[in-house]
Amino acid sequence: MSRLVRLCHLGALVDGQPVRIDIDGHRIAAVRIEDDVYAIGDRCSHANFSLSEGYLDIEQCSLECPKHGSNFSLVTGEPGSFPATRPVPVYAVTVDGDDVIVELPEDDQ
Repeated sequence: MSRLVRLCHLGALVDGQPVRIDIDGHRIAAVRIEDDVYAIGDRCSHANFSLSEGYLDIEQCSLECPKHGSNFSLVTGEPGSFPATRPVPVYAVTVDGDDVIVELPEDDQ
């Protein structure tokens, strides 16, 4: 089961600048790349560091962990490099007018 939750106002997301948003027990890294918005778990699966504080690679559509350099796909959550070997959660995102809506799982906090 899942539920739809307003993540933020679209204008709060600056193109190319990841931001951490905590909502309903979920720590989310939200990223706007032109007209696309992505939301993934903000905790690196290797060392629990904030991915939103890392480097955004627009061409690869990934975030790099600032601690050890693992990068995570904004589309799949899969790590593209070591030392991380486990994916991070990916949240479905829709834009409704000026609102960014994210789909959160009911039981995964």
